[in-house]
Amino acid sequence: MIKALVFDFDGLILDTETLMYKATKEIFAEYGAELPIEIWANNAGTHDPNFDLIQVLEEQTGRAVDRDAFYKKRDRLALEYIDKADVLPGIRAIIETADRFGLKIGLATSSGDHWAKNHLERLGLAQYFDAFVQANDVKNVKPDPELYLKACEALGVQPNEAIAFEDSYHGAVAAKKAGLYCIVVPNEVTRNLEFEGYDRKFNSLAETSLEKLIELFDTGKKA
Repeated sequence: MIKALVFDFDGLILDTETLMYKATKEIFAEYGAELPIEIWANNAGTHDPNFDLIQVLEEQTGRAVDRDAFYKKRDRLALEYIDKADVLPGIRAIIETADRFGLKIGLATSSGDHWAKNHLERLGLAQYFDAFVQANDVKNVKPDPELYLKACEALGVQPNEAIAFEDSYHGAVAAKKAGLYCIVVPNEVTRNLEFEGYDRKFNSLAETSLEKLIELFDTGKKA
């Protein structure tokens, strides 16, 4: 029986992934360089200590880049885009329906420092969430299952009683490792990734409803 929903944030509720990529790509262009979307997509939903964006830029330009100046300018531009963005299609309806049904709602995000919670408050969605689990709360972020396991624990449900909503490969792997059902909803950045092991995939959550998803996982029928 489904008792809870656990959402990723970046790229799933708010398309920060695409907007951050847009800002980064624009700053790369100022240096006369390009940032292929494949490079960005492979790192969506996780923090890879071996990936160095500045190194990618320096290899293309053949010159040293001021790391602090780059990120200060990129982050300022990205925030301009993100602060104007709205919830992705279908998200609000799923969350509001879950609230009416009395389901627990949690967040499991590889972002930290209340980034996701602050945006959820801006979007008028924070009040629906019963648990917020972020990078600061765990030793390992996605694709490790720790975020999802901790979210389920905070919600008081077993993993097989919860549905995870993800946009990234790393996030989907984390959800399935933790034992949750997993709905994949790729965004512009992640749509060409080779996902595996998920339970259903949609171009947008507007294509389905919570009623159909609950029926799918409670009975095994197609949503």
